[in-house]
Amino acid sequence: MLDAEGAKDLVVRKGEIDMRNVSFGYQEGNSVLKNFNFIAKPGERVAFVGPSGGGKSTIARLLFRFYDLDGGSISIDGQNIKEVTQDSLRKNIALVPQEPILFHRSLMENIRYARPEATDGEVITAAQLAHAHEFIESVPKKYETLVGERGLKLSGGERQRVAIARAILKNAPILVLDEATSSLDSESELYIQDALRRLMEGRTTIVIAHRLSTIMQMDRIVVIESGKVVEEGKHKE
Repeated sequence: MLDAEGAKDLVVRKGEIDMRNVSFGYQEGNSVLKNFNFIAKPGERVAFVGPSGGGKSTIARLLFRFYDLDGGSISIDGQNIKEVTQDSLRKNIALVPQEPILFHRSLMENIRYARPEATDGEVITAAQLAHAHEFIESVPKKYETLVGERGLKLSGGERQRVAIARAILKNAPILVLDEATSSLDSESELYIQDALRRLMEGRTTIVIAHRLSTIMQMDRIVVIESGKVVEEGKHKE
């Protein structure tokens, strides 16, 4: 993936996402999205739901410009993401994935990965907001604890809380949660739902989810099947 010639930095003032007539397939002749249209208003929290393979995670990948579109456009605050630098695009979007990638480094370094210039105090504040501080303080080496290869020394819930702490520290105006609570036990989920509520405040948020507890607090639910919007509305509707 190359930046367009003369690409400028993305400037996000509101956080409106506009996907117009988006078509995309991983293989030629096999479309995942066909003329897909979607707008997220500034600060709106939108859940994408629907069967596996319907295109939900693909939308998130296209928003980060991990792939280029076959047709249509994606704009943030009126700026086509194909015409801005990839570095500035990804700095403005925080991701909490289903399986966070952790490095065999300390917990302090793993959280700071989101914003390398952050102070120790800022990292600890982010960990507190993400409910990661409790488990970090309970281990002998605290923030200097090494997490093991790919974070194997941590439980699924602990890894997820580190990922949320990263997103809080990054402080990006747009947030993507990709099945962020799918592999958690109920106690971990309670902690994480509270952390996610704080994280989503004032941010345009796209949530890809199956769990009802995550979906219920969204402003809008969009049902996607076979690469198209088939239904949308609030949870009560």
